[in-house]
Amino acid sequence: MSVRDLTILGCSSQQPTRYRNHGAYLLRWNDEGLLIDPGEGTQRQFIFADIAPPVVTRIFISHFHGDHCLGVGSMLMRLNLDKVTHPIHCYYPASGKRYFDRLRYCCIYKENITVVEHPVKAAGLVEDDGKFRIEAAFLDHGVENIGWRITEPDSIKFNKDDLKALGIEGPSVRTLEKEGSIQVNGRTVRLEEVSRVRPGDAFAYIVDTRPCPAALELARGAKILLCESTYLDQERALANEYMHMTAIQAAELARDAGVQTLILTHFSARYREPEELAIEARKVFPNTFAAEDLKRFPFPR
Repeated sequence: MSVRDLTILGCSSQQPTRYRNHGAYLLRWNDEGLLIDPGEGTQRQFIFADIAPPVVTRIFISHFHGDHCLGVGSMLMRLNLDKVTHPIHCYYPASGKRYFDRLRYCCIYKENITVVEHPVKAAGLVEDDGKFRIEAAFLDHGVENIGWRITEPDSIKFNKDDLKALGIEGPSVRTLEKEGSIQVNGRTVRLEEVSRVRPGDAFAYIVDTRPCPAALELARGAKILLCESTYLDQERALANEYMHMTAIQAAELARDAGVQTLILTHFSARYREPEELAIEARKVFPNTFAAEDLKRFPFPR
């Protein structure tokens, strides 16, 4: 089975600290590497994380504030230097096309890689290529800012005991899955008799926003919600002013959306220990964790 995990390459907000890099997140999933909001210094964080940059196949940009995109140019140049042969799909708000171009062509280099751009103009389904269903929603941050929901396809889970009892094995199992039925000892066995549908896992990414209905819909039922938690709740007025969330508000979102796991990130530089935000959030949503630079969270099937 391919690696399935989320690596925190950085979890700071606008100002990095001695202990936290600008935000950046790598989700390794179904033989792909999904890089989300690569801030300044992301390329170097790959070295510390002991992950080869060519694993990246898709790059997602929520919006074009610097702490969410300044690493895009250097990452594309690194992938170019490594001469990756697979296309690099880039998803971003269409209104920021000029900023994407500036990042992509910010200095002199010979471009060898194939970059496939996906500028997003409207909320809803962005792409469904059979490997991932990618959905976008515009959040409440004062500039066009996209939250992402990424879902893998449903899969078939066979009941091994039922298959064995009917004498179905080897290539016959693949035939049954492909055709939907198979003849066994003079009777027709239907796929649904010996299997169930396993819903695909969903990952949601929500940062730089006040609580809003769009965030709730993106997060609904997600296996992992990676969510901003810029402030402790005592700074709720400040969070509202700057269009961010507190730890409690992130936890309320996770609870109301019915997610499995909440990972907090995008911490203000005023907090040296992000765990204090997680402690606050757990009062509302117990299965909460604080992001840390270079920490990996499993994303098991």
